[in-house]
Amino acid sequence: MPLTDPPPGPAEPSPGPSGSTPAGLLWLEHAWLGEAVEDGVLVETGGGRITAVRTGVPAPPPGAEALRGLTLPGLANAHSHAFHRALRGTAQAGRGSFWTWREVMYEVADALTPDTYFELARAAYAEMALAGITCVGEFHYLHHNPGGTPYDDPNAMGRALVAAAAEAGIRITLLDTAYLSSGFGAPPAGPQRRFSDGTADAWAERVSAMADAGPPGPAAAGEPEHVRTGAAIHSVRAVPAGQLTVVADWAADRDAPLHVHLSEQTAENDACLAAHGVTPTRLLADRGALGPRTTAVHATHLTDDDVRLLGASGTGVCMCPTTERDLADGIGPAPRLSAAGCPLSLGSDSHAVVDPFEEARAMEMDERLRSRTRGHWTAARLLRAATEDGHAALGRPDAGRIAPGAPADLTTVALDTVRTAGPPPRLGAQTAVFAATAADVRHVTVGGRAVVRDGVHLLVPDVPAALARAIAAVRPD
Repeated sequence: MPLTDPPPGPAEPSPGPSGSTPAGLLWLEHAWLGEAVEDGVLVETGGGRITAVRTGVPAPPPGAEALRGLTLPGLANAHSHAFHRALRGTAQAGRGSFWTWREVMYEVADALTPDTYFELARAAYAEMALAGITCVGEFHYLHHNPGGTPYDDPNAMGRALVAAAAEAGIRITLLDTAYLSSGFGAPPAGPQRRFSDGTADAWAERVSAMADAGPPGPAAAGEPEHVRTGAAIHSVRAVPAGQLTVVADWAADRDAPLHVHLSEQTAENDACLAAHGVTPTRLLADRGALGPRTTAVHATHLTDDDVRLLGASGTGVCMCPTTERDLADGIGPAPRLSAAGCPLSLGSDSHAVVDPFEEARAMEMDERLRSRTRGHWTAARLLRAATEDGHAALGRPDAGRIAPGAPADLTTVALDTVRTAGPPPRLGAQTAVFAATAADVRHVTVGGRAVVRDGVHLLVPDVPAALARAIAAVRPD
C-alpha cells in the first residue's frame, strides 16, 4: 500500500476512458443549474475547474464528451465513518439500541491497522463514487495502536484515509476528531484508548502536523486540493468542557471546518444536564464552538433554546436519515432548524446505506411521517443540501455548482432506468430526489477527470470484490 506516495488526487485532469476525448469539453444532455434543468449545456474545464458554461447547445460539438442523462454538481457526503462500512448486515441482526450497536462497532475499530484501514476506506470511497459522491467528510477518530500507543507516524491512520480517497478518485475533508473521554469525567476504556490523544493540546499538536504537511501528492498549479484538514469534537461527552475551547480555537485559527456529534441520544442530553446543568448545545455555545464554520451532526433531540442557539449562530446541521433510522435515534427537527437559519447538509454516517438520493428523500419523507403533511422542502432545496451546502460544510464553499470557477465535479444520473424513466427532463430534479437511487448514477467526473463512466469505476477494479476482501480482513467471521 503506497501510503507515502499515493497517486495524484482527483484534481488532476486526465483524458476520458477512451484516451481520445479531451477532458476539457463536456456536453451535458440535461443539467440542473441550481433551480431549473437546462437542456444542452456545454461545460469547458481547465486546471480542474469549470471555466465556462453555455446553455442551449443542441448537440455535442466536435471534441466534446457527451454525458447523457441529468447532470448535477458532484454530491457531498458531509459525514462518514469509513470503517463502519464493515458493519453493514451484521449490525442489523437482532434487536438492541445505539449502545449495543456501539459494542459491535468497537470490535471492528479494534481490529484495524493502517494497511487494512486503507483497503477498507479505498473500497468504501469507491462505493461512494459509484453513488455520485465526489467529496467526503471523514469524521476520523481512530488514531492510534490498540491500547492507545501512537504509531511511529502519529497520523498513520489519517494518511491511510487520505491515500484511500485519492485512489478512489474523490476529494476528502479529513475531520480529525478529538476524543478524550468515554463519558463525562470517565477516562477512555477498551477500544476507546485508540481514539484518545490524552489532552486537547496533544490532539492539536498531532493534527497540526497532519494539516501542515498538506496533500500527500502535488496538485497542479491553481488546482483545488484533493485533501483538506478540519477539526471535530466527537461529542460533549468525549471532550471535557474545559478542553472544548482548544479544539474550537484550533479550527478558528486555521479557518477550518469544525464538526461535532450533537444530541444524537437523549442519554447524552441527560448526562450533560447532570454534569453541567445545561444542554450540549448550550455548553458548546458557552465554549465558543458554534458558528458558520461549525456543523452539528444529527442534532436529533433539541430544546427550543437549542434550535435558537444553532440558528442564531449560523451553525450548520448535517442530517443522516438512513443511519438515524437504522439506529432508532429519532427524527431531528430539520424544518425548525432550517427556518431558524441553519444550513442543512447530508451524510451517510455508518453506511447502512450509501445513497445520497435516499438521504435527501428520507429527510423529506421522515418529516412527512412525523407531521402528516407533505412538501417541507422542494427537490431543488434537497439537492442543494446534497451539493452546495454539503461542500460548504466541508470547507469548500466554491464547490457544488455547475458554474465558472467551481471545481469540475459532476454527477450524471440516468433518466432511462426502471426508476427514472417517464417524467420529462424538466422534472429531472424531482426525479433524482424522489425516484432515483445510487444505482442510477451513470457518470462521475472529479476535477475534470473521469472517475465513473457507464456505471463502472475506472480506478478501482471490481468494487464489490474490493469491499468483500477488505471487510473479510477485519471481520473474518
